[in-house]
Amino acid sequence: MSNKLALDILERSGWTGAEAALGVAITELADISLWWAAPLALSLASAKSWVAGRLGRKGTASTLPESKDPATPPGVGGGATYAQ
Repeated sequence: MSNKLALDILERSGWTGAEAALGVAITELADISLWWAAPLALSLASAKSWVAGRLGRKGTASTLPESKDPATPPGVGGGATYAQ
C-alpha cells in the first residue's frame, strides 16, 4: 500500500469518526433521540465536503494537500496514482 493511499484512508476515516462523534454529542447535548445522530453526521459530512471543495484541493472534497492527495494526476504537485 502506498503512503498516499494510507493518508487518504486515514483522512477519510478520521473525518467520518469526527462527524459521527459530533452527531452523537449534539444529540446528547440537545437531549433529542440518538436516531438524529446519523442525519446530523450526514449534514456535517456534506458541509465539510463543500468547504473542502472550495478551500482544499480544487475539484475534490479532500482536505489533503495536493502533493499528498492520491487523486492528483501524476506529474502535478508530486501526485501519484493508487497502483504502485
